Amino acid sequence: MTSAAINKISCDVVILGGGASGIGAALAAARNGSSVIIVDAGPMVGGELVSGIPVDGCISSAGEWVVGGIVRELFDECDRLGGYIGPINDFRSLNVVAVDPEIMKIAVIGLLHRAGVRLMLYSFADNVVMENDRIAGLVVAARGRRYLLEASVFIDASGDGDLAIAAGATFDKGDPDTGELQPLTLMFRMVGVDTERLLRFVRDNPENAGLGEFKGLGKSRAECAQALYEQGLAKVFFVSDGPLMKQAIAEGYLHSSSMIGITPTSIARREVSLNTTRYVADATNTRTLSGAFPELAKQAWQAADFARKRIPGFESAVFSAFAPRVGIRETRRVKGEYQLSDVDVAEGRKHDDGIAKGAHEIDVHLAGTGHYRTPIKDGGSYDIPYRTLIPKGIANAFVIGRCFSSSRIAHSTARVMGTCLAMGQAAGTAAAMAAKRNDTNFDLRQVDVPVLRDVLKSQGAVLDGTK
Repeated sequence: MTSAAINKISCDVVILGGGASGIGAALAAARNGSSVIIVDAGPMVGGELVSGIPVDGCISSAGEWVVGGIVRELFDECDRLGGYIGPINDFRSLNVVAVDPEIMKIAVIGLLHRAGVRLMLYSFADNVVMENDRIAGLVVAARGRRYLLEASVFIDASGDGDLAIAAGATFDKGDPDTGELQPLTLMFRMVGVDTERLLRFVRDNPENAGLGEFKGLGKSRAECAQALYEQGLAKVFFVSDGPLMKQAIAEGYLHSSSMIGITPTSIARREVSLNTTRYVADATNTRTLSGAFPELAKQAWQAADFARKRIPGFESAVFSAFAPRVGIRETRRVKGEYQLSDVDVAEGRKHDDGIAKGAHEIDVHLAGTGHYRTPIKDGGSYDIPYRTLIPKGIANAFVIGRCFSSSRIAHSTARVMGTCLAMGQAAGTAAAMAAKRNDTNFDLRQVDVPVLRDVLKSQGAVLDGTK
């Protein structure tokens, strides 16, 4: 096969990756006047937003909304389309936001289309063209054609740091001592669940569920189980040290996992998602990532059978869907101008250059039944500094989402969708500010962060006033 001729396309902002952070960046950049292209290897955009997992990180354990702007627009659009369930307390440690993933697909593509964002799906980042410390272009391979995308600003929302690393950025990967990576997951869904019966089982058998881990709830395990029942929504966190899961794992009837996280995805369909499968593999290796799917699918099918036979409320439930892709918790973390630290997140630190907030618990999934999790101090939130989005040694790129600059512990809380969307909104807004300067020597380190913060707040972002 002969090499395809390269086609040049120019715009203001190129974004690699169409997951939560990339969507946030694209909408923000376009709304602030930039021409934007999203490049994604998959057949659709949305990432984990359309997997069935709830949106974590929007509301702190103490109950404060810490993310706004584009996140709220997405939820409002889901609500308009009939697919918004809303905030739910799991009475363990988290307040999540549940949506119908099928409706979220429509909401995402609708907002991007109306904002004028151009999509390049089924397209793979092949190489970068550098001019000193600047990315001059991204080479994309798509269906037998090759494109050179030229832009003022490039945003790496790939999840793996692919763009930044190709441009020379350095990175950490997994556990700094052992190299261990958090396991992969394949979300799946079941319809026909009897929510009242499920919640009654948890109320009457609270030892099976994770309850009351955030002490700020001020409730005993039994009181949390009662509150969960009264809330009336199927948000249940079964734990591996409870008799229900422990016995099934010991029998070999259920795969080894720390939890079965159940979340409502459609009240009308009586549908829930289940987060339980796990397979440890390096997701930066296509062969191992592809090889994970058969085992994850097997685990999902086994877990669905387990649910029908042993979890009250699932007796008549039917397997309805897999997520569109395997969920990846952890790969590379690009080294930036500042690394968000363990202490930053644990203590809920605020920063002068904070451009987003995170509030999800520290949450490191381990192999088998291992799982390290602990709430943020006082159930509060921490700031994401602007500096964490700027990779060292590159003048015109941001890195956002789970590959931004952080320690492993900090990454474990900031990798969730609410925080990623907020990071994306900040990076997209800053990219538009930089592109307007029309200065080929402009360095993103020179962005006026106080002005950026003012613009973000004027567009709904939550940057101040939280615990």
